[in-house]
Amino acid sequence: MSQPSPRPPGTFSLGTVVGVEVRVQTSWIFIAVLIAVLWAPRVDAVAPGLGAMKYLAGFGFAVLLYLSVLLHEIAHAVVAQRFGLPVGAITLHFLGGMTEVKAESKSPWQEFAVAVVGPIVSILVGVASLGVLLSAKPTGLIALALEGLAGANIFVGIFNLLPGIPLDGGRVVTAAVWKLTGSRTTGLIAAGWGGRLCALAALALPLVLVALGITPQISDYLIAALVASFIWRGASSALHVARVRRAIPKLSARAMARSVIALPGDLSIAEGVRRAQEAGAGAIVLHIGSGQIVGIVSEGALATIPEDRRPWQSLSSVARPLDDGEALSADISGDELLSVLRSRPAPEYLLVDEDHQIYGVLASTDIESALKGSL
Repeated sequence: MSQPSPRPPGTFSLGTVVGVEVRVQTSWIFIAVLIAVLWAPRVDAVAPGLGAMKYLAGFGFAVLLYLSVLLHEIAHAVVAQRFGLPVGAITLHFLGGMTEVKAESKSPWQEFAVAVVGPIVSILVGVASLGVLLSAKPTGLIALALEGLAGANIFVGIFNLLPGIPLDGGRVVTAAVWKLTGSRTTGLIAAGWGGRLCALAALALPLVLVALGITPQISDYLIAALVASFIWRGASSALHVARVRRAIPKLSARAMARSVIALPGDLSIAEGVRRAQEAGAGAIVLHIGSGQIVGIVSEGALATIPEDRRPWQSLSSVARPLDDGEALSADISGDELLSVLRSRPAPEYLLVDEDHQIYGVLASTDIESALKGSL
């Protein structure tokens, strides 16, 4: 079972399914109430005389609908787990759901399989509901619920196969282009632009209704704008990630290293800064009598000390102990460098050369600046 990310504000937990925490955003309640209101006239038509209970029946359908969305997300989670990909949490929100897969697929096939299984499950649920409706021929509320589940799930399955991120079809495009070109990044770019085209298509849907002689309601324009905004933001985020991925190979710890000066920790901050400036050093590390490096002066902590206090405060007061894993090879670069940063995040790292001699200090802020400069 993977550890889920910290639960964001505005979500609550429903427990775990297949070892994965299921969360619900409170915005879902708004959508459930909206569905209950929109369904009330249809409930009244098939089961007159319910009074206010017709809203409860509509709310019940909203719960059934989101249970089918949960099945869609569970399918993603199960296939990801079968491939050994850790899954953090499933979140149901007002536009559907999201499964947090905490590692990238290792091959185009894995990317394709994890993506396509969700829409397939939705379409199967829709077809099964339609099959029961046609074979058993129920009446009243049961018939209405089956009709709604059939239509909604078939639509969700087909809609999610549209060829653009953040939809599942976008990940199918990513897998296909990755397979053809050998580059995940190229696949991500294709899926990102596909997502932007899907967003524009969603925004134009009310205009298509007008062209067909159908007068759109205000709600049609609002839903189209909401869906288009959701898809556009997801696609733009994917394109940003692709640009970052292209910049990653250019990252080199050696090229970004700050020159360093080693000083005793009991030296005053003022004197330490003076010596660093005199030596042209961009970072300060602390050593003990044997010359062993025991800490790195934190740039962030140093910036909080006023000038008038620096002559009376020691360097050790603004330094972090050098923990295991924060001494890196000066030759580390690209994906390997980012992997270390993700697994052992720190504001600064000590860089050493092949002879284990101090080469310099690598600041995480410098890495961020280098990435931004490459975009």
